[in-house]
Amino acid sequence: MSNHLSFDEWDDASAPERQQDTEFDAVMSRRYFLKGVAALGASAFVMTAGLSAKTAMAASKAGFQFKPIAVSVADTIQLPEGFTSQVVVRWGDPLTSTTPEFNHQTRGTASSQMTAAGDNNDGMDVFDVNGRTVLVINNEYTNRSVTFGNRETKLPETDDDVNKGKMAHGLTVVEIAEINGQWQVVKDSPYNRRVTPETSFDVVGPVRGSELIKTSADRAGTTIRGTFNNCGNGKTPWGTYLACEENFNGYFSSSEGEGFKQTDAQARYGIAKNGKDWGYKWAQTDDRFDVSKEPNEANRHGWVVEVDPSGQRRPVKLTALGRFKHENAELVIAETGQAVVYLGDDERGEFLYRFVSRDRYNPSGDNARLLHEGELFVAKFHDDGRGEWLSLNAAGMAPDETLVYARIAASKVGATTMDRPEWVAANPHKAEAYVALTNNKYRGVRESQPLNMANPREKNPYGHIVRWTPDQGNHAADRFTWDMYVMAGNPLVHSDLMAGSSNITAENMFNSPDGLKFDSAGNLWIQTDGNYSNEDGFAGMGNNQMLMGDPETGAIHRFLVGPRDCEITGLTWSLDRKTMFVGIQHPGERGNSHWPEGGDAVPRSAVIAIKRDDGGLIG
Repeated sequence: MSNHLSFDEWDDASAPERQQDTEFDAVMSRRYFLKGVAALGASAFVMTAGLSAKTAMAASKAGFQFKPIAVSVADTIQLPEGFTSQVVVRWGDPLTSTTPEFNHQTRGTASSQMTAAGDNNDGMDVFDVNGRTVLVINNEYTNRSVTFGNRETKLPETDDDVNKGKMAHGLTVVEIAEINGQWQVVKDSPYNRRVTPETSFDVVGPVRGSELIKTSADRAGTTIRGTFNNCGNGKTPWGTYLACEENFNGYFSSSEGEGFKQTDAQARYGIAKNGKDWGYKWAQTDDRFDVSKEPNEANRHGWVVEVDPSGQRRPVKLTALGRFKHENAELVIAETGQAVVYLGDDERGEFLYRFVSRDRYNPSGDNARLLHEGELFVAKFHDDGRGEWLSLNAAGMAPDETLVYARIAASKVGATTMDRPEWVAANPHKAEAYVALTNNKYRGVRESQPLNMANPREKNPYGHIVRWTPDQGNHAADRFTWDMYVMAGNPLVHSDLMAGSSNITAENMFNSPDGLKFDSAGNLWIQTDGNYSNEDGFAGMGNNQMLMGDPETGAIHRFLVGPRDCEITGLTWSLDRKTMFVGIQHPGERGNSHWPEGGDAVPRSAVIAIKRDDGGLIG
């Protein structure tokens, strides 16, 4: 296997095409706004807000407190005039005074990585813990060619290499403080710690004790060791952090090699086809990751985990929220008082989910068990702009099977296949939510992923963002109306549907929306993880970026452009809202960056802090 084979490319080979019971009728949507003639027959779309792009842009300018910036291909952070940034914490930065500084020659060891910031930061959030600022950061995965760049093969070779890569995963919990206008790590803080593939988690919810998660090390099925490939995140109103396990399948292999045969369930989750993992080699030092020896271990990952930033409560795996490739977990309190969590499954042709808690949120009480019991639903989008949440209980499977194999249950109830559902963001000022659908080369190509009004573009190289409003403004309602907030595209190259929706111009174009988050003022921030080649259909699009969108007008303006080869992901704010924290993931993944230190330094993922030069609020 090539060391440069992306995870998506590897994953494609690990999960065969499946049949899907979904019908499609090309009909006119009453709420769309796509530019030009849609690819679906002769159907045209109408802009949701009832404004032309020009009017929308003009109407929103007063709400954007910055001058939009141009695209960039530089190996630096680009921001509007009046804003500055600094690096807060990088992969390998020590959390204690006894941890060695990052070694650019060796890239560290397994031992040093245990008490240093993890790699490839993704979702994150800030917490006030006893008057201190604690930042919790997901560490999604490792770039093998960077992490093991000191090895000839650019792959883990020794057991220590394997374990170093392993310990770079999980979460970084770190106290930070602003000193003389600069944010910095507070070494030796009692809150500093790593949550890793070795950390013990309690199993809570309907799958606790299930035969499907029992292993030789956990014959009761009540305790799971480890979390990894933590992508997006969520935050609860009771002050805990939700980390989402995404591409967990890439860590499992089989000692049977090519002789290993996937079960149907393993195939649906892309586990160990031909006995191979993505190249992490964790089974080399840990039999848990050999599916021939521990066939149930993979069922113990792919969940949402809940972590107490203070460290006072044991972390838990929330099985009621289902098992799939979780992107983030957007929690809102419904009109009924129930906790509603929106969840995307980040794979081509998978689904958008919703969890509704059994019990109600108590603002003055203990809500520690609120996400332990409830009902899981999956979205069906109708072509007339209506939609409904289908209960997975209707799949006719045992309760534990329904959650462990949520993808299979969702297919059984007839959910709508989507173009890689990534982050979901809920508007804090009105009952509506948005999902980023980043791209899908199989849309309209595979029989299981036909064109539909919610995913109307064949092969969809640029992605789009869908918005929905629950009936009666109640997120716990079973029906909703939906429309398209934006269809990304490239108007410099295309004049058809590939140019994007009417709120996309040559000045704000982007591809592959991924991270989504609202600020307290109700602005929607869009982060991209797309094609940065600047070639062919992506010509002129520059490096990955972050933009601000106006939910009312549809106007979108570019705020930040990252360094080369990176993804922009993870977004949160300081408690006083005067600092915005943004994640810069995998700079130099293709060998084209030395950010943030420059020169010939090893590129390192990092969290940056952005402030206004005038000291004002930012978001």
